[in-house]
Amino acid sequence: MPAKSKAQQRAAGAALSAKRGETPVSDLQGASRDMYDSMSEDQLEDFASTGLDGLPNKVEGD
Repeated sequence: MPAKSKAQQRAAGAALSAKRGETPVSDLQGASRDMYDSMSEDQLEDFASTGLDGLPNKVEGD
């Protein structure tokens, strides 16, 4: 499932980085922390790999 907005893609990238141990989990906030807690590494990779071209900055409900 691809990300629906740039904000969602960036949050998934931050959560994925923490899942992989590249950044501290304590650095996560808001949506990225929620994604870290509720999604697998494969799911996060799918969201984070979404291209940014044509995506809105933010979608209501993100």
